[in-house]
Amino acid sequence: MELRHLEYFVTVAEERHFTRAAERLLVSQSGLSASVRALERELGAKLFVRTTRSVELTGPGRALLAEATRTLASVRAAKEAVAAAQGLLRGTLAVGTEQCIAGVDVPRLLARFRAEHPRVEVRLRQAGSGLLAEAVGTGRLDLAFIALCGPPPHGVSLTPLTEEPLVLLCHPGHALAGGEGARWAELKGEALVDFQPDWGVRQLTDRAFAGAGVERQVALEVNDVHSLLELVEQGLGVAVVPRHFARKPQAAGLCALPLTEGPQPLWEVSVARPAGDAASPASRKLCALLDLPDGGSEAPA
Repeated sequence: MELRHLEYFVTVAEERHFTRAAERLLVSQSGLSASVRALERELGAKLFVRTTRSVELTGPGRALLAEATRTLASVRAAKEAVAAAQGLLRGTLAVGTEQCIAGVDVPRLLARFRAEHPRVEVRLRQAGSGLLAEAVGTGRLDLAFIALCGPPPHGVSLTPLTEEPLVLLCHPGHALAGGEGARWAELKGEALVDFQPDWGVRQLTDRAFAGAGVERQVALEVNDVHSLLELVEQGLGVAVVPRHFARKPQAAGLCALPLTEGPQPLWEVSVARPAGDAASPASRKLCALLDLPDGGSEAPA
């Protein structure tokens, strides 16, 4: 089994499309298909179900994906460790982040890192905290800035960065806008704007509403902060969000109210890293810029 075959397989699995995978790998589609067929013959199992529009993993394919991703990450880490031992920091730094994370200025941090380590290719992925934590656990990301509600996946450690309370955002013309605060019970029956279920803040608000005994149904579900703020600005619903969201320029015309008489959950932002000594040399250097320990031993799963 060649590493090249595993790399091709993982790329097809991520793209769910042979043509896009070939373009990303800068190889011919015929060569890519031949490589995947060779891997399937060696393993004695079909790895993909191919249709005219997409490619889906089979059961054996899903099993291989987790192991192949970890194997490729280990190979990359070995190469980078040798380079680091020679005084050269090179390779790839794969970072994940949720939108509008608190406690760290991710663009500025990455710019500083690139200025100090120009030979390292920086890659950034933006997604919900659940997906990002999983990607750290499987080796697809070196680290991620997340707000995970609950324990991390196995093999992932969390280093806390900051925490802050939730607030209610509403249109200035909303009935609750004139008060000094809002009770959870007052949100019953309100049209709510919230993020998709994989976002940490969505999981936190789901738990808070349940803890307050208030049933709710998310009427408007989004996958970015700007859309959420725009929907609230248009009076289409209210939103429960971390306090610093209310300080963004797009929220200038909205009313932010503290939540009282009920659960007081905190939105906790952390750095997710591989547990133990699995952190890559590049991720250790990035953590050093944040004055964090260079490993990932805090709060192991």
